[in-house]
Amino acid sequence: MIAGQGAALSMTQALTLSSLPLFPLGSVLFPGGLLALRVFEVRYLDMVRKCHQAGAPFGVVTLTQGREVRQAGAPEEQFNDVGTLAVIEQIDTPQPGLITLLCRGSQRFRITRRSHLPHGLWIADVGHLDQDLTVPVPEDLKTASTALAQVLHTLKQRDPDAMTAMVPTAVQLNDCGWVANRWCELLPVPLELKQRLMELDNPLVRLELVADVLERTGITPTQ
Repeated sequence: MIAGQGAALSMTQALTLSSLPLFPLGSVLFPGGLLALRVFEVRYLDMVRKCHQAGAPFGVVTLTQGREVRQAGAPEEQFNDVGTLAVIEQIDTPQPGLITLLCRGSQRFRITRRSHLPHGLWIADVGHLDQDLTVPVPEDLKTASTALAQVLHTLKQRDPDAMTAMVPTAVQLNDCGWVANRWCELLPVPLELKQRLMELDNPLVRLELVADVLERTGITPTQ
């Protein structure tokens, strides 16, 4: 399959995607998280248009070397093998040569083979990683859930139109994976740590590690 025409699905022992177009970024996209992008490089303008037309996702991977915007003489991008599929929810073209996107993270994947096309776009064959199991938040971690609800409420009050302005449901606030992922997006921790947390296959362990960070930084729910 030609890159950009939509990733081909194949059902074998596990769900895989072939020729998935990749968007290496200096951030980590978590399942369920929102990602706003301003796209102006030719390699990504074409990719985004084709993904949108085909209703296909693209893959977001975190850079370990290089820059988001390609520069002459710069070292080739290097990025992690584990990333997250991005599904386009909103798309706009405010001016020629510029596309703005709002995407939502869906399923995590692991790259099995990658290729760098002549015009600069990366494509990869990937295998889907298992989605988080729904694990209720245990009593000893309820403070992390309560504090998150308060933070999200404050953010919504400050800017109702901001991307972070959300009203979580009781079900979401009682889901270890969802609570941990939203904290990972909000906390100012190193990218390497965010990447490791995103890759964890146990949502309870992910939330326990997030709770440790919250405790060390003194973030607790207000009474």
